[in-house]
Amino acid sequence: MERAHPKNERSLVIIKPDGIQRGLMGEILRRIERTGLKFAAMKLLVPNEDQCWQHYHKDDEWFLSKGNRITNDRKEQGLAIEKEPLEYGKDIIRANVNFFISGPVLALVVEGNQSVAIVKKLVGGTEPTTSDVGTIRGDLTVDSYALSSIDNRAVRNLVHCSDSPEEAEREMKLWFTEGEIVDYRLVGEQILYDVNLDGILE
Repeated sequence: MERAHPKNERSLVIIKPDGIQRGLMGEILRRIERTGLKFAAMKLLVPNEDQCWQHYHKDDEWFLSKGNRITNDRKEQGLAIEKEPLEYGKDIIRANVNFFISGPVLALVVEGNQSVAIVKKLVGGTEPTTSDVGTIRGDLTVDSYALSSIDNRAVRNLVHCSDSPEEAEREMKLWFTEGEIVDYRLVGEQILYDVNLDGILE
């Protein structure tokens, strides 16, 4: 299928171990599916460490930015600063990798018009405590950056979703082969996408 049309945009979504363990797969899938987006691939697996490091794909600028935030959180909490901000930033990815490989995740390819933006809107901001009411993270969990920083672990925010269409294309290749992604048409796509609604009235 030609991918150039916006209705064919794909996004990677991963329900993380906390979402699986809390029995929220059905709720998360329901919220995505009822928008009109469709699932083009789905796989339950336990990721490996190398796959997760490739998935996060961060650079020193990102590590430094996040490390400075952690340093500030620790100062506000009256905790000792034991390492450089860069290392605190790298600890985020180390913690996320450890979290990802701790149990099964559900990896999904979601397809439809501006799927990356739609899924990001549904999922909400990265930090559950500041994520909007009505979003998956805002409604279904209570974790925070401050708490995860103090406990030296990954923030438990239920879902990963791609940040951009370009990032989605990169990420999908780490989790799925092209042959595992199914091209098909949903009957409901007529009402979402067809220019003329021919054939509705008999």
